[in-house]
Amino acid sequence: MIPFSRRGFIRFLSSFAIGVAFTSACGPGWAAADVFDLDPDRKDLIHTARNPAAIAKLPQDFAFANPGFFTIANTASGGPPLSTYANDAKTVVGADPDIARLIADALGLELKTVVVAWADWPLGLVSRKYDAVISNVGVTEERKEKFDFSTYRQGLHGFFTLEGRGIDSIVEPKDIAGLRIIVGAGTNQERILLAWDKLNRAAGLPPAELQYFDDEATRLIALRSGRADVIVQPNAQLVYIAARDGDIRRVGTLSAGWPERSDVAVTTRKGSGLAEAVTEAINGAILDGSYAAVLQRWQLTEETLPESRTNPPGLPKY
Repeated sequence: MIPFSRRGFIRFLSSFAIGVAFTSACGPGWAAADVFDLDPDRKDLIHTARNPAAIAKLPQDFAFANPGFFTIANTASGGPPLSTYANDAKTVVGADPDIARLIADALGLELKTVVVAWADWPLGLVSRKYDAVISNVGVTEERKEKFDFSTYRQGLHGFFTLEGRGIDSIVEPKDIAGLRIIVGAGTNQERILLAWDKLNRAAGLPPAELQYFDDEATRLIALRSGRADVIVQPNAQLVYIAARDGDIRRVGTLSAGWPERSDVAVTTRKGSGLAEAVTEAINGAILDGSYAAVLQRWQLTEETLPESRTNPPGLPKY
């Protein structure tokens, strides 16, 4: 038997209790496949038609990383519904890969996905290992100095609460007054909530209490046990948790760029000319309905854009 110190034994019991509680809260045998179709050989893939207008905007001297393919980088770490591994543990599936497929279709190419670590995609893109990055990359003013962007989804954070908690809507700063809110330390969501709380305090409203936890399991336990009223994370992450567990619901969304707007975009090499063709391809998919079908399939309709734009204003430098 491995000896425990008193402190170590207490930590062990605490970790074990959290694991048991989380498993119980999520239900027995839950899996990503229980919520979304993660079959690598799905027969109902969404496609769009070849888009002559998009192809015409390709620079004549543009050399694709792999001839005949639209090669994209994806981290496969966003989790469902954005991007994750299929049941075969090697095929990347999710909303981002499906959007990438629409762009490839529009450009008359096959899709090739390269899985990379988040920290590696900038260098890989500059060195032409792939043509684009489609992996939940938000438009920022700093990134625009080095890359071009074609928007395809709103960057949203979600406010979610437990069913029956009595919170119906969070759309503006006064709505968080007096609430206990779970948020990640150092995140963009925290920055916005602190700004909202400052406005509320200046208006004489009760302050919000921000709570910080290290992992998803403890965050959800805090919400379900009544220690917190609301959890704030990227909307897509909570969409999956809500669909998986069935006991939390969205009561509001918040632009990642508040008070401005910050969208998610296909990232391409600065000045390569590919961005204009990609933007045209996305807009064609918006018009024919295939774009909406992809977001609906992954329960991300709230993140729909009316049009794709090339290099729009992004998250400012702070």
